[in-house]
Amino acid sequence: MRVFGAIDLGASGGRVIAGLVDGGEVTLRTVHRFGNRVELRDGRLRWPYAELIAEMFAGLRELARRYPEVESIGIDTWGVDYGLLDDSGVLLADPVSYRDRRAAGVVDAVHDRVGGVARLYDVNGLQPMPFNTVYQLAADDRRNAARIVLLPDLLGYRLTGVLGTELTMASTTGLLDVRTRDWSSVVLEAIGVRPEMFPPLRQAGEVLGCLRPEVARATGLRPDVVVTTVGSHDTASAVAGIAVEAGPVVFVSSGTWSLVGLELPGPVVTEASRRAGVSNEIGVDGRTLFLRNLAGLWLLQQSLASWQHPDPQALLTAAGELPAGGPIIDVGSNELIPPGAMPERIDALVRATGRRPPDGPAGTVRCILDSLAATYAATTRELARLTGAQPRTIHIVGGGSRNDLLCRLTGQLSGLPVVAGPVEATALGNILVQARAHGAGASLGIESVHTSEAGWG
Repeated sequence: MRVFGAIDLGASGGRVIAGLVDGGEVTLRTVHRFGNRVELRDGRLRWPYAELIAEMFAGLRELARRYPEVESIGIDTWGVDYGLLDDSGVLLADPVSYRDRRAAGVVDAVHDRVGGVARLYDVNGLQPMPFNTVYQLAADDRRNAARIVLLPDLLGYRLTGVLGTELTMASTTGLLDVRTRDWSSVVLEAIGVRPEMFPPLRQAGEVLGCLRPEVARATGLRPDVVVTTVGSHDTASAVAGIAVEAGPVVFVSSGTWSLVGLELPGPVVTEASRRAGVSNEIGVDGRTLFLRNLAGLWLLQQSLASWQHPDPQALLTAAGELPAGGPIIDVGSNELIPPGAMPERIDALVRATGRRPPDGPAGTVRCILDSLAATYAATTRELARLTGAQPRTIHIVGGGSRNDLLCRLTGQLSGLPVVAGPVEATALGNILVQARAHGAGASLGIESVHTSEAGWG
């Protein structure tokens, strides 16, 4: 048996997970779990970097205690966010969250500098969402910055002292050329960023470096433990963790966000795909993740926080007992991105459609799940139209795979069978890439997965 560690950091929580690999069998054990949230400081929504580092170290200490034979660590996070380092390698400030509105005012200016939104899409292949890194950097004060380091690479730098930019994460920035898969001089020049500000691009499956001696001492991990790059964008790892059935399969990585897409050999960059709001990101092994980025369980999380409801499962049960045909909202609306007052914003979006807002918390939960399922089904049809593929299955992974009502509604509205799970597909993909890189598995295919995870989505 070989042991690998996954640091899986999400926008609302993180995990340190041990992956026990024994031939074609992988067992996942969560050794540490912690919350995550943005904080308003200096007029910006920021991630509490010092707290995230402290939680990461706490998880690695527990990993070393339980599994001293661990040999490699992989890191994945959400996309687009970054930190700025000075010329001494010191972080200038806690990273700003993509939920901050600072970039909203520069989107049109960036499009003008590049030659229009259609021209930008032709270069980077991404739907122009206001939090994409290209817009964040255009709005950022970079006067004292020597390096731009994406979030998972920033954590890897803290552990190893080695800088790199993993390719799946780089593909979320809007700064890569979708065809050459190198930094786009057109886009970088438009926002005044020098390409050398980014550390070298790295593929998933490369060894970044050994732990810093002080990190090994602080965590109890062996000094020869390495950090291995994985699909550091969590969606890329999640897709790598799906055991794909025969025929085209639509994946839904359903967590804080919903990423709905197809895995393709190469990008689809057409006027039709641009108008449909579909992105071309990079997956593990250089595959294209042709997907739409939509709101996800964030809508539930924020609503529950507003209500302070003691029994989420009771709300799901009550929502499932409500009749079909209730109001539906556009889960791609930018109005749903910021935190706070989610039920009120949902009510406003429903009123804008001319319908009556949902009745009470159960009605709002049903509205959210109906809207997510309807969007999953509609996006599946759109992906088929744009690619000519005929999906045979929808595979939902992440927290949404535990939500029986969401999975059932998706199947009903799409007319396709829905395969649910694994919940920890991201951690699984993270572990599998490490295992293959270190000779513990010949491919990403596996025979069985065991996990200690449970709970509702």
